[in-house]
Amino acid sequence: MPSLDELRSVIRRIETRRPPRPPASPAHEVLGGELVETGSGTLLVVRRAYPLTYTHGRHPLASAFAAPLDLLSAVARAETPARDPRGLLFLDTETTGLAGGTGTYAFLVGVGRLDGDRFVVAQYFMRDLDEEPALLAALVPLLERATGVVTFNGSGFDLPLLETRFVLARRRWPALLPHLDLLRPARRVFTARCADCRLTTLEREVIGLERLDDVPRASIPALYFDFLRSRRAAPLAPVFDHNRHDILSLVALLGWFGRALAAHDHLGAEDLAGLGRLWEPVDLEQALACYRAALAADLAGSAAHGVRLRLARWEKRAARWEAARALWEVARQRAGFDREPWEELAKLHEHRARDLAAARGVTGEALALARGAAVPERVIAALEHRLARLERRLARRV
Repeated sequence: MPSLDELRSVIRRIETRRPPRPPASPAHEVLGGELVETGSGTLLVVRRAYPLTYTHGRHPLASAFAAPLDLLSAVARAETPARDPRGLLFLDTETTGLAGGTGTYAFLVGVGRLDGDRFVVAQYFMRDLDEEPALLAALVPLLERATGVVTFNGSGFDLPLLETRFVLARRRWPALLPHLDLLRPARRVFTARCADCRLTTLEREVIGLERLDDVPRASIPALYFDFLRSRRAAPLAPVFDHNRHDILSLVALLGWFGRALAAHDHLGAEDLAGLGRLWEPVDLEQALACYRAALAADLAGSAAHGVRLRLARWEKRAARWEAARALWEVARQRAGFDREPWEELAKLHEHRARDLAAARGVTGEALALARGAAVPERVIAALEHRLARLERRLARRV
């Protein structure tokens, strides 16, 4: 049996005969991009162009550029409204960390914009961290020409991160640039029918797109650091695909909102209810029309219960008492116990109809249900207090 030293000698002889590892191919050749001089250094840029008839999921890209941006900016509560959809810049970043902060770099910034009759996605990539000045220089004219920026969670991550990088590089950040963050309206519309409001979830449930072999976002920083060590760009190709899909999904989602705000006769009951929540802070009558349409479209379950109560509150404020009463009557019949419709009906009978006996009957029935349900003691105590007061008032009439 050979000794350890003899084994080591054999290994050394094998290693000296092993051919050297070939150098890594240049990143621009592997990723299909070009090297661009920005005035602050050279940068790798990968471009892909799509006709406006291109369908991402179920939605052609052209739909986004017919969206009523004034309405969408209003319902999304954008601080500065975007005006011209043809000048929008759709933006998404891939970064060296997910927590943000001054130590986090945006190593890949993808932007999509309209160029004539095509939609062009350009991805600006730092082959090393010292290429950040070139990346920021490339972004400046794009931001300056844009009529607005469209992101998904850009208010919480992408734009603050880029602003930090601009400030650290002593460059001016265009603070007044209109920004439309689609996460805000998505949460109001889709929270009830989607498990969460991640972009990949909305792609599947709303846009009609299922990503295959998508790279997990949490693994993207590690892939970039591996590239910095090895200089091998092939493992980064899925990251570029991921970023490109994010941008196309932004366009498709903007198109969905544009069509929904313009006309909602093609929407299902759950989306009508969500659209009502989106309209409510801006145009109450539009919101109420959406709520009524959702109920007419057989909205069911807890979503229908919530819409009935929401609609009843507004009917009460408008003193449309019969409409409110009808909604509360249906709402009190749901499985389980909800204090609100019972209490509102009792108030209606007592204060509007002056029918103390009917108010007592509603309150007594509610109290019996509450005692058999898992409700807080304070709810039972409030109902007991109301019932006792009504009985005292009725006793005084005898």
